[in-house]
Amino acid sequence: MTRRVFTGSALAAATAAPAAWNAGSLRHVLPSASHDRVRIKTSFLRPLDRPPSLAVNGRKVPGLRSDTAGQFWNFDATGLRPATTYTLRLHDGRGKPLCDPWPLRTYPHPDETVDRFRLMIYTCAGGNDAQRIPDSGDPYWVSIANRRKILAAGLAAKPDAVIANGDHVYWDQRFTRAQFQTAGSAFVQSVMGGDFDRDIPVLGTPNEAKLKRAVDPQIVDLYGTMFRSAPMHFIQDDHDYFENDEAIPAGVSLPPDHFMMQLGRATQHLYFPEHLPDAGRPAGLPGASAADRATGLAECYGTLRFGRAAEILLYDCRRYLTLKGPNAGFVPGNVEDWLVRRMRESPCAHVVNVPSTPIAWTAGKWGEWYPDLLSDSGKVGIDKPKYFWQQGWKSQHDRLLDACSAMERIPLFISGDLHALAHGAIERNGTQDLRRNPVHSVLSGPVSTGPRGWPSAARGTPPQIATGIELATDLAPIENNGFTIVDFHAERIEFAMYRWKLGRPESELDQLTPFHTFTLSRTR
Repeated sequence: MTRRVFTGSALAAATAAPAAWNAGSLRHVLPSASHDRVRIKTSFLRPLDRPPSLAVNGRKVPGLRSDTAGQFWNFDATGLRPATTYTLRLHDGRGKPLCDPWPLRTYPHPDETVDRFRLMIYTCAGGNDAQRIPDSGDPYWVSIANRRKILAAGLAAKPDAVIANGDHVYWDQRFTRAQFQTAGSAFVQSVMGGDFDRDIPVLGTPNEAKLKRAVDPQIVDLYGTMFRSAPMHFIQDDHDYFENDEAIPAGVSLPPDHFMMQLGRATQHLYFPEHLPDAGRPAGLPGASAADRATGLAECYGTLRFGRAAEILLYDCRRYLTLKGPNAGFVPGNVEDWLVRRMRESPCAHVVNVPSTPIAWTAGKWGEWYPDLLSDSGKVGIDKPKYFWQQGWKSQHDRLLDACSAMERIPLFISGDLHALAHGAIERNGTQDLRRNPVHSVLSGPVSTGPRGWPSAARGTPPQIATGIELATDLAPIENNGFTIVDFHAERIEFAMYRWKLGRPESELDQLTPFHTFTLSRTR
Protein backbone atom coordinates (compact mmCIF):
# COMPACT_ATOMS: atom_id res chain seq x y z
CA MET A 1 0.00 0.00 0.00
CA THR A 2 0.94 3.64 -0.31
CA ARG A 3 3.08 5.04 2.48
CA ARG A 4 1.45 7.98 4.20
CA VAL A 5 2.26 10.38 7.00
CA PHE A 6 -0.47 10.90 9.61
CA THR A 7 0.06 13.95 11.75
CA GLY A 8 -3.28 14.69 13.36
CA SER A 9 -4.68 16.40 10.29
CA ALA A 10 -8.25 16.21 11.60
CA LEU A 11 -7.21 17.98 14.76
CA ALA A 12 -5.32 20.52 12.71
CA ALA A 13 -8.51 21.27 10.82
CA ALA A 14 -10.43 21.59 14.06
CA THR A 15 -7.78 23.88 15.52
CA ALA A 16 -7.81 26.04 12.41
CA ALA A 17 -11.59 26.48 12.64
CA PRO A 18 -12.98 29.69 14.15
CA ALA A 19 -12.59 29.85 17.91
CA ALA A 20 -16.35 30.40 18.24
CA TRP A 21 -17.28 26.82 17.36
CA ASN A 22 -20.92 26.63 18.34
CA ALA A 23 -21.69 23.67 20.61
CA GLY A 24 -25.38 24.57 20.62
CA SER A 25 -27.19 22.22 22.97
CA LEU A 26 -24.37 19.65 22.94
CA ARG A 27 -22.85 19.30 26.42
CA HIS A 28 -20.17 16.73 25.70
CA VAL A 29 -18.94 14.54 22.87
CA LEU A 30 -16.31 11.80 23.08
CA PRO A 31 -15.51 9.84 19.91
CA SER A 32 -13.52 6.71 19.22
CA ALA A 33 -12.37 5.35 15.87
CA SER A 34 -10.86 2.42 14.04
CA HIS A 35 -10.01 2.13 10.36
CA ASP A 36 -13.65 1.47 9.39
CA ARG A 37 -15.83 2.52 12.31
CA VAL A 38 -16.57 5.53 14.50
CA ARG A 39 -18.40 5.40 17.83
CA ILE A 40 -19.47 8.57 19.63
CA LYS A 41 -20.95 9.27 23.07
CA THR A 42 -22.85 12.52 23.62
CA SER A 43 -25.04 14.34 26.09
CA PHE A 44 -27.23 17.41 25.68
CA LEU A 45 -28.29 20.34 27.82
CA ARG A 46 -31.81 18.93 28.03
CA PRO A 47 -33.48 15.63 27.10
CA LEU A 48 -34.42 15.20 23.46
CA ASP A 49 -38.00 14.14 22.76
CA ARG A 50 -37.06 12.51 19.46
CA PRO A 51 -33.97 10.51 18.49
CA PRO A 52 -31.21 12.69 17.02
CA SER A 53 -29.11 11.64 14.04
CA LEU A 54 -25.48 11.98 13.03
CA ALA A 55 -24.72 12.76 9.40
CA VAL A 56 -21.33 11.31 8.39
CA ASN A 57 -20.44 12.98 5.09
CA GLY A 58 -24.18 13.12 4.49
CA ARG A 59 -24.92 9.51 5.48
CA LYS A 60 -27.48 9.39 8.28
CA VAL A 61 -26.64 7.39 11.43
CA PRO A 62 -29.50 7.14 13.95
CA GLY A 63 -28.84 7.99 17.57
CA LEU A 64 -29.51 5.39 20.26
CA ARG A 65 -30.62 6.55 23.68
CA SER A 66 -28.20 5.63 26.47
CA ASP A 67 -30.16 6.87 29.50
CA THR A 68 -33.77 6.86 30.63
CA ALA A 69 -34.46 10.57 30.19
CA GLY A 70 -33.10 10.99 26.65
CA GLN A 71 -30.25 13.32 27.56
CA PHE A 72 -27.47 10.85 26.62
CA TRP A 73 -27.17 9.38 23.10
CA ASN A 74 -24.64 7.25 21.27
CA PHE A 75 -23.88 6.91 17.57
CA ASP A 76 -22.18 4.05 15.73
CA ALA A 77 -21.05 4.55 12.14
CA THR A 78 -19.75 1.42 10.41
CA GLY A 79 -18.44 0.61 6.93
CA LEU A 80 -16.26 3.71 6.72
CA ARG A 81 -13.16 4.22 4.61
CA PRO A 82 -9.71 4.09 6.23
CA ALA A 83 -7.62 7.24 6.65
CA THR A 84 -10.53 9.49 5.71
CA THR A 85 -11.56 12.75 7.30
CA TYR A 86 -15.33 12.80 7.68
CA THR A 87 -17.49 15.82 8.36
CA LEU A 88 -19.94 15.10 11.18
CA ARG A 89 -23.24 16.90 11.72
CA LEU A 90 -25.68 16.36 14.58
CA HIS A 91 -29.38 16.99 13.99
CA ASP A 92 -32.36 16.69 16.27
CA GLY A 93 -35.39 14.57 15.41
CA ARG A 94 -36.86 17.41 13.34
CA GLY A 95 -33.71 17.84 11.25
CA LYS A 96 -32.49 20.97 13.03
CA PRO A 97 -28.72 21.26 13.65
CA LEU A 98 -27.78 20.69 17.28
CA CYS A 99 -24.27 22.16 16.95
CA ASP A 100 -21.74 23.19 14.32
CA PRO A 101 -20.23 20.45 12.11
CA TRP A 102 -16.79 19.07 12.92
CA PRO A 103 -14.17 16.75 11.37
CA LEU A 104 -13.11 13.30 12.56
CA ARG A 105 -10.58 11.04 10.85
CA THR A 106 -10.59 7.25 10.73
CA TYR A 107 -7.35 5.33 11.31
CA PRO A 108 -5.32 3.90 8.42
CA HIS A 109 -6.00 0.36 7.25
CA PRO A 110 -4.25 -2.24 9.46
CA ASP A 111 -2.05 -3.26 6.50
CA GLU A 112 -0.98 0.29 5.64
CA THR A 113 2.56 1.51 6.28
CA VAL A 114 2.57 4.72 8.31
CA ASP A 115 5.57 6.99 8.73
CA ARG A 116 4.47 8.48 12.05
CA PHE A 117 1.73 7.97 14.59
CA ARG A 118 1.33 10.49 17.40
CA LEU A 119 -0.34 9.51 20.68
CA MET A 120 -1.36 11.52 23.74
CA ILE A 121 -1.65 9.50 26.96
CA TYR A 122 -2.45 10.35 30.58
CA THR A 123 -4.09 8.93 33.69
CA CYS A 124 -6.24 10.00 36.67
CA ALA A 125 -8.31 12.87 35.26
CA GLY A 126 -11.36 12.50 37.52
CA GLY A 127 -12.47 14.50 40.54
CA ASN A 128 -15.26 16.90 41.45
CA ASP A 129 -14.36 20.55 41.98
CA ALA A 130 -16.76 20.72 44.92
CA GLN A 131 -14.73 18.16 46.88
CA ARG A 132 -12.45 19.90 49.39
CA ILE A 133 -9.84 18.78 51.90
CA PRO A 134 -11.91 18.44 55.10
CA ASP A 135 -9.54 20.07 57.60
CA SER A 136 -8.50 23.02 55.46
CA GLY A 137 -11.16 23.52 52.82
CA ASP A 138 -8.40 23.63 50.18
CA PRO A 139 -9.00 22.07 46.74
CA TYR A 140 -8.66 18.31 46.69
CA TRP A 141 -8.11 18.23 42.92
CA VAL A 142 -6.67 20.43 40.21
CA SER A 143 -9.66 22.52 39.14
CA ILE A 144 -11.67 21.55 36.08
CA ALA A 145 -10.61 24.80 34.42
CA ASN A 146 -6.92 24.01 34.92
CA ARG A 147 -7.36 20.37 33.94
CA ARG A 148 -8.86 21.60 30.68
CA LYS A 149 -5.80 23.75 30.13
CA ILE A 150 -3.54 20.73 30.69
CA LEU A 151 -5.56 18.69 28.21
CA ALA A 152 -5.62 21.58 25.73
CA ALA A 153 -1.82 21.65 25.79
CA GLY A 154 -1.86 17.99 24.74
CA LEU A 155 -4.37 18.63 21.98
CA ALA A 156 -2.18 21.46 20.72
CA ALA A 157 0.40 18.79 19.84
CA LYS A 158 -2.20 17.42 17.37
CA PRO A 159 -2.22 13.75 18.38
CA ASP A 160 -3.78 11.18 16.08
CA ALA A 161 -5.30 9.39 19.10
CA VAL A 162 -5.66 9.81 22.86
CA ILE A 163 -5.57 7.23 25.67
CA ALA A 164 -7.16 8.10 29.02
CA ASN A 165 -5.86 5.38 31.35
CA GLY A 166 -8.09 4.90 34.36
CA ASP A 167 -9.60 6.82 37.26
CA HIS A 168 -11.99 8.97 35.25
CA VAL A 169 -14.30 8.99 38.27
CA TYR A 170 -13.51 9.45 41.96
CA TRP A 171 -16.59 8.67 44.04
CA ASP A 172 -15.57 5.83 46.34
CA GLN A 173 -18.26 4.15 48.39
CA ARG A 174 -17.44 1.66 51.15
CA PHE A 175 -13.64 1.68 51.08
CA THR A 176 -13.00 5.42 51.06
CA ARG A 177 -9.71 6.34 52.72
CA ALA A 178 -10.03 8.12 56.07
CA GLN A 179 -8.38 11.29 54.80
CA PHE A 180 -11.28 12.05 52.48
CA GLN A 181 -14.69 10.67 53.33
CA THR A 182 -17.26 10.55 50.54
CA ALA A 183 -20.01 8.00 51.08
CA GLY A 184 -22.57 8.93 53.70
CA SER A 185 -21.34 12.50 54.07
CA ALA A 186 -23.27 15.76 53.92
CA PHE A 187 -21.35 16.42 50.73
CA VAL A 188 -22.91 13.35 49.10
CA GLN A 189 -26.33 14.49 50.24
CA SER A 190 -25.82 17.95 48.75
CA VAL A 191 -24.48 16.68 45.41
CA MET A 192 -26.38 13.44 44.84
CA GLY A 193 -29.39 13.79 47.09
CA GLY A 194 -28.29 10.77 49.08
CA ASP A 195 -26.26 7.61 48.67
CA PHE A 196 -26.86 4.97 46.03
CA ASP A 197 -29.36 2.26 46.87
CA ARG A 198 -27.34 -0.92 46.34
CA ASP A 199 -30.48 -3.08 46.28
CA ILE A 200 -31.82 -1.72 42.99
CA PRO A 201 -30.36 -1.36 39.47
CA VAL A 202 -28.37 1.72 38.47
CA LEU A 203 -30.14 2.68 35.24
CA GLY A 204 -33.88 3.21 35.19
CA THR A 205 -34.10 3.85 38.95
CA PRO A 206 -33.39 6.80 41.29
CA ASN A 207 -29.75 5.66 41.20
CA GLU A 208 -29.49 6.93 37.62
CA ALA A 209 -29.98 10.58 38.59
CA LYS A 210 -27.52 10.15 41.46
CA LEU A 211 -24.94 8.65 39.09
CA LYS A 212 -25.28 11.60 36.74
CA ARG A 213 -24.93 14.14 39.55
CA ALA A 214 -21.77 12.38 40.73
CA VAL A 215 -20.16 11.83 37.32
CA ASP A 216 -21.28 14.79 35.19
CA PRO A 217 -18.81 17.24 36.82
CA GLN A 218 -15.94 14.76 36.35
CA ILE A 219 -16.45 13.90 32.68
CA VAL A 220 -18.99 16.20 31.02
CA ASP A 221 -17.59 19.37 32.58
CA LEU A 222 -14.00 18.26 31.99
CA TYR A 223 -14.14 17.19 28.37
CA GLY A 224 -17.08 19.15 27.00
CA THR A 225 -16.64 19.27 23.23
CA MET A 226 -12.90 19.90 23.09
CA PHE A 227 -12.05 16.30 22.08
CA ARG A 228 -14.63 16.12 19.28
CA SER A 229 -11.92 15.54 16.63
CA ALA A 230 -9.60 13.41 18.76
CA PRO A 231 -10.36 9.66 18.81
CA MET A 232 -10.36 8.57 22.45
CA HIS A 233 -9.60 5.23 24.11
CA PHE A 234 -10.66 4.90 27.75
CA ILE A 235 -9.38 2.24 30.15
CA GLN A 236 -11.14 1.78 33.49
CA ASP A 237 -9.40 1.23 36.82
CA ASP A 238 -10.40 0.76 40.46
CA HIS A 239 -12.04 4.14 41.11
CA ASP A 240 -14.11 3.75 37.94
CA TYR A 241 -15.92 0.99 39.83
CA PHE A 242 -16.49 3.48 42.66
CA GLU A 243 -13.98 2.02 45.11
CA ASN A 244 -10.30 2.32 45.93
CA ASP A 245 -8.39 -0.96 45.76
CA GLU A 246 -8.23 -2.03 49.40
CA ALA A 247 -7.85 -5.25 51.36
CA ILE A 248 -8.44 -4.99 55.09
CA PRO A 249 -9.80 -7.48 57.63
CA ALA A 250 -13.23 -5.87 57.28
CA GLY A 251 -13.38 -6.60 53.56
CA VAL A 252 -11.76 -6.62 50.13
CA SER A 253 -12.86 -4.12 47.49
CA LEU A 254 -11.96 -6.02 44.31
CA PRO A 255 -12.92 -7.62 42.01
CA PRO A 256 -16.02 -5.43 41.64
CA ASP A 257 -19.18 -6.82 43.18
CA HIS A 258 -22.42 -6.76 41.22
CA PHE A 259 -23.37 -3.19 42.12
CA MET A 260 -19.85 -1.85 41.49
CA MET A 261 -19.95 -3.56 38.09
CA GLN A 262 -23.26 -1.87 37.32
CA LEU A 263 -21.80 1.53 38.23
CA GLY A 264 -18.72 0.99 36.06
CA ARG A 265 -20.71 -0.29 33.09
CA ALA A 266 -23.30 2.47 33.37
CA THR A 267 -20.61 5.15 33.47
CA GLN A 268 -18.99 3.79 30.34
CA HIS A 269 -22.36 3.32 28.63
CA LEU A 270 -23.36 6.94 29.20
CA TYR A 271 -20.15 8.90 28.98
CA PHE A 272 -17.31 7.41 26.89
CA PRO A 273 -16.85 4.90 24.08
CA GLU A 274 -16.22 1.20 24.48
CA HIS A 275 -13.39 -0.50 22.58
CA LEU A 276 -14.09 -1.17 18.90
CA PRO A 277 -13.46 -4.60 17.35
CA ASP A 278 -10.04 -5.62 16.09
CA ALA A 279 -9.21 -8.63 13.92
CA GLY A 280 -6.35 -9.61 16.22
CA ARG A 281 -8.44 -9.61 19.40
CA PRO A 282 -10.91 -12.43 20.15
CA ALA A 283 -14.52 -11.27 20.26
CA GLY A 284 -15.23 -13.55 23.22
CA LEU A 285 -12.84 -12.11 25.81
CA PRO A 286 -14.49 -11.23 29.14
CA GLY A 287 -16.49 -8.03 28.92
CA ALA A 288 -16.83 -8.24 25.13
CA SER A 289 -19.81 -8.81 22.84
CA ALA A 290 -22.34 -8.20 25.62
CA ALA A 291 -25.95 -8.65 24.56
CA ASP A 292 -26.86 -5.16 25.81
CA ARG A 293 -24.15 -3.41 23.80
CA ALA A 294 -23.69 -2.79 20.07
CA THR A 295 -22.17 -5.54 17.95
CA GLY A 296 -18.52 -6.34 18.58
CA LEU A 297 -17.86 -3.87 21.38
CA ALA A 298 -15.47 -4.66 24.22
CA GLU A 299 -15.63 -3.03 27.64
CA CYS A 300 -12.36 -4.07 29.33
CA TYR A 301 -9.75 -5.12 26.77
CA GLY A 302 -9.11 -3.06 23.66
CA THR A 303 -6.75 -2.47 20.78
CA LEU A 304 -5.56 0.78 19.28
CA ARG A 305 -4.31 -0.32 15.86
CA PHE A 306 -2.83 2.42 13.70
CA GLY A 307 -1.83 0.83 10.40
CA ARG A 308 1.42 -1.06 10.76
CA ALA A 309 2.91 1.67 12.92
CA ALA A 310 1.66 0.41 16.27
CA GLU A 311 -0.63 -2.05 18.00
CA ILE A 312 -1.42 -0.82 21.49
CA LEU A 313 -2.90 -3.34 23.91
CA LEU A 314 -5.26 -1.71 26.42
CA TYR A 315 -6.26 -3.61 29.53
CA ASP A 316 -8.28 -3.02 32.67
CA CYS A 317 -6.56 -4.82 35.56
CA ARG A 318 -9.49 -4.57 37.97
CA ARG A 319 -12.79 -5.89 36.61
CA TYR A 320 -11.73 -9.52 36.27
CA LEU A 321 -8.96 -9.60 38.89
CA THR A 322 -8.93 -12.96 40.68
CA LEU A 323 -8.06 -13.98 44.25
CA LYS A 324 -6.78 -17.52 43.62
CA GLY A 325 -3.43 -17.40 45.37
CA PRO A 326 -0.69 -18.78 43.11
CA ASN A 327 -3.19 -19.02 40.24
CA ALA A 328 -4.53 -15.47 40.59
CA GLY A 329 -4.20 -12.83 37.88
CA PHE A 330 -5.01 -9.23 37.13
CA VAL A 331 -6.46 -10.43 33.80
CA PRO A 332 -7.99 -13.82 32.96
CA GLY A 333 -5.91 -16.53 31.33
CA ASN A 334 -7.40 -16.06 27.85
CA VAL A 335 -6.67 -12.33 28.05
CA GLU A 336 -3.06 -13.06 28.99
CA ASP A 337 -2.88 -15.50 26.06
CA TRP A 338 -4.13 -12.75 23.73
CA LEU A 339 -1.54 -10.28 25.03
CA VAL A 340 1.32 -12.76 24.63
CA ARG A 341 0.12 -13.81 21.19
CA ARG A 342 -0.03 -10.23 19.92
CA MET A 343 3.45 -9.48 21.27
CA ARG A 344 4.68 -12.49 19.34
CA GLU A 345 2.61 -12.30 16.13
CA SER A 346 1.63 -8.69 15.43
CA PRO A 347 2.91 -7.38 12.08
CA CYS A 348 3.26 -3.87 13.50
CA ALA A 349 6.55 -2.06 14.00
CA HIS A 350 5.63 -1.49 17.66
CA VAL A 351 3.50 -3.41 20.16
CA VAL A 352 2.87 -1.59 23.43
CA ASN A 353 1.29 -2.83 26.66
CA VAL A 354 -0.95 -0.27 28.36
CA PRO A 355 -2.28 -1.78 31.61
CA SER A 356 -4.18 0.25 34.16
CA THR A 357 -1.74 -0.85 36.90
CA PRO A 358 1.91 0.31 36.83
CA ILE A 359 4.97 -1.75 36.05
CA ALA A 360 8.36 -1.42 37.88
CA TRP A 361 7.29 0.96 40.69
CA THR A 362 5.25 0.52 43.85
CA ALA A 363 3.72 2.68 46.55
CA GLY A 364 2.77 -0.23 48.78
CA LYS A 365 -0.88 -0.41 47.69
CA TRP A 366 -2.72 -3.70 47.94
CA GLY A 367 -3.78 -4.05 44.29
CA GLU A 368 -0.31 -3.92 42.73
CA TRP A 369 1.65 -6.54 40.84
CA TYR A 370 4.15 -6.42 43.72
CA PRO A 371 4.10 -7.65 47.36
CA ASP A 372 5.89 -4.57 48.70
CA LEU A 373 4.76 -2.67 51.78
CA LEU A 374 6.08 0.56 53.26
CA SER A 375 8.27 -0.11 56.29
CA ASP A 376 8.90 2.12 59.29
CA SER A 377 12.23 3.05 57.69
CA GLY A 378 10.46 4.71 54.77
CA LYS A 379 11.50 2.03 52.29
CA VAL A 380 9.20 -0.40 50.52
CA GLY A 381 9.99 -4.07 50.88
CA ILE A 382 8.73 -7.54 51.62
CA ASP A 383 9.80 -7.89 55.27
CA LYS A 384 6.17 -8.29 56.28
CA PRO A 385 3.34 -9.81 54.23
CA LYS A 386 0.89 -7.60 52.39
CA TYR A 387 -2.58 -8.55 53.59
CA PHE A 388 -4.49 -10.66 51.03
CA TRP A 389 -1.96 -9.95 48.26
CA GLN A 390 -1.93 -12.75 45.66
CA GLN A 391 1.28 -14.41 44.48
CA GLY A 392 -0.32 -15.20 41.13
CA TRP A 393 -0.41 -11.49 40.29
CA LYS A 394 3.39 -11.33 40.32
CA SER A 395 3.64 -14.58 38.38
CA GLN A 396 1.44 -13.14 35.64
CA HIS A 397 3.55 -9.97 35.69
CA ASP A 398 6.69 -12.07 35.19
CA ARG A 399 5.19 -13.93 32.22
CA LEU A 400 4.14 -10.69 30.54
CA LEU A 401 7.60 -9.14 31.08
CA ASP A 402 9.21 -12.24 29.61
CA ALA A 403 6.98 -12.12 26.52
CA CYS A 404 7.63 -8.41 26.11
CA SER A 405 11.41 -8.74 26.33
CA ALA A 406 11.33 -11.63 23.84
CA MET A 407 9.86 -9.42 21.10
CA GLU A 408 11.95 -8.38 18.12
CA ARG A 409 10.85 -4.84 18.94
CA ILE A 410 11.22 -2.18 21.62
CA PRO A 411 9.65 -3.70 24.77
CA LEU A 412 7.40 -1.06 26.29
CA PHE A 413 4.76 -0.65 29.01
CA ILE A 414 2.96 2.68 29.52
CA SER A 415 0.93 2.48 32.73
CA GLY A 416 -1.61 4.50 34.68
CA ASP A 417 -2.72 4.81 38.31
CA LEU A 418 0.50 5.82 40.12
CA HIS A 419 0.18 9.63 39.93
CA ALA A 420 3.64 10.33 38.55
CA LEU A 421 5.78 10.84 35.46
CA ALA A 422 8.69 8.42 35.10
CA HIS A 423 10.77 6.29 32.75
CA GLY A 424 13.13 3.40 33.35
CA ALA A 425 14.28 0.17 31.71
CA ILE A 426 13.87 -3.11 33.59
CA GLU A 427 17.12 -5.07 33.24
CA ARG A 428 16.40 -7.76 35.80
CA ASN A 429 13.23 -9.01 37.44
CA GLY A 430 14.11 -11.46 40.17
CA THR A 431 15.78 -14.35 38.38
CA GLN A 432 14.75 -13.03 34.96
CA ASP A 433 17.68 -11.51 33.08
CA LEU A 434 16.20 -9.01 30.63
CA ARG A 435 19.42 -7.19 29.69
CA ARG A 436 19.39 -8.51 26.14
CA ASN A 437 16.24 -6.49 25.49
CA PRO A 438 15.31 -4.44 28.60
CA VAL A 439 11.63 -3.69 29.14
CA HIS A 440 10.92 0.04 29.24
CA SER A 441 8.30 1.28 31.68
CA VAL A 442 6.74 4.74 31.43
CA LEU A 443 4.38 6.48 33.84
CA SER A 444 2.44 8.87 31.63
CA GLY A 445 1.41 11.51 34.19
CA PRO A 446 -1.85 12.30 36.06
CA VAL A 447 -4.12 15.20 35.15
CA SER A 448 -6.17 15.94 38.27
CA THR A 449 -4.12 14.86 41.32
CA GLY A 450 -4.07 17.36 44.16
CA PRO A 451 -2.10 17.63 47.44
CA ARG A 452 -3.69 14.65 49.20
CA GLY A 453 -3.65 12.36 46.17
CA TRP A 454 0.08 12.02 45.61
CA PRO A 455 1.50 8.66 46.74
CA SER A 456 3.78 10.49 49.15
CA ALA A 457 0.70 11.89 50.91
CA ALA A 458 -1.84 9.10 50.46
CA ARG A 459 0.63 6.22 50.94
CA GLY A 460 3.46 7.82 52.89
CA THR A 461 5.98 7.37 50.09
CA PRO A 462 6.60 8.49 46.55
CA PRO A 463 6.73 5.64 44.03
CA GLN A 464 9.74 3.41 44.64
CA ILE A 465 11.31 0.64 42.59
CA ALA A 466 9.68 -2.66 43.48
CA THR A 467 11.62 -5.42 45.22
CA GLY A 468 13.46 -7.63 42.75
CA ILE A 469 13.34 -5.07 39.94
CA GLU A 470 16.68 -3.77 38.67
CA LEU A 471 15.91 -0.59 36.80
CA ALA A 472 18.09 1.63 34.66
CA THR A 473 16.41 4.91 35.60
CA ASP A 474 16.14 7.68 33.06
CA LEU A 475 13.55 9.72 34.98
CA ALA A 476 12.79 8.85 38.60
CA PRO A 477 9.09 9.27 39.46
CA ILE A 478 8.04 12.90 39.73
CA GLU A 479 4.77 13.67 41.51
CA ASN A 480 3.53 16.27 39.05
CA ASN A 481 0.44 16.64 36.93
CA GLY A 482 0.94 16.13 33.25
CA PHE A 483 0.74 13.90 30.21
CA THR A 484 3.00 12.32 27.61
CA ILE A 485 3.12 12.68 23.83
CA VAL A 486 4.50 9.62 22.04
CA ASP A 487 5.63 9.56 18.40
CA PHE A 488 5.94 6.14 16.78
CA HIS A 489 8.33 5.85 13.83
CA ALA A 490 9.45 2.69 12.08
CA GLU A 491 12.70 2.23 14.04
CA ARG A 492 12.20 4.43 17.10
CA ILE A 493 9.73 5.86 19.59
CA GLU A 494 10.04 9.47 20.76
CA PHE A 495 8.59 10.72 24.05
CA ALA A 496 7.82 14.24 25.24
CA MET A 497 6.62 14.67 28.84
CA TYR A 498 4.75 17.72 30.10
CA ARG A 499 4.22 18.73 33.72
CA TRP A 500 2.64 21.24 36.08
CA LYS A 501 1.57 21.08 39.73
CA LEU A 502 -1.12 22.68 41.82
CA GLY A 503 0.55 25.58 43.61
CA ARG A 504 2.58 26.63 40.58
CA PRO A 505 1.50 29.81 38.74
CA GLU A 506 -1.56 29.09 36.63
CA SER A 507 -0.06 31.24 33.87
CA GLU A 508 2.35 28.37 33.17
CA LEU A 509 -0.56 26.33 31.86
CA ASP A 510 -0.93 28.64 28.89
CA GLN A 511 2.57 27.82 27.65
CA LEU A 512 3.36 24.25 28.65
CA THR A 513 6.37 22.76 26.91
CA PRO A 514 8.05 19.36 27.38
CA PHE A 515 10.29 19.15 30.44
CA HIS A 516 11.71 15.73 29.56
CA THR A 517 12.25 14.04 26.20
CA PHE A 518 13.83 10.74 25.29
CA THR A 519 14.01 8.34 22.36
CA LEU A 520 13.94 4.56 22.32
CA SER A 521 15.56 3.00 19.28
CA ARG A 522 14.99 -0.46 17.94
CA THR A 523 18.03 -2.68 18.39
CA ARG A 524 16.62 -6.09 17.45
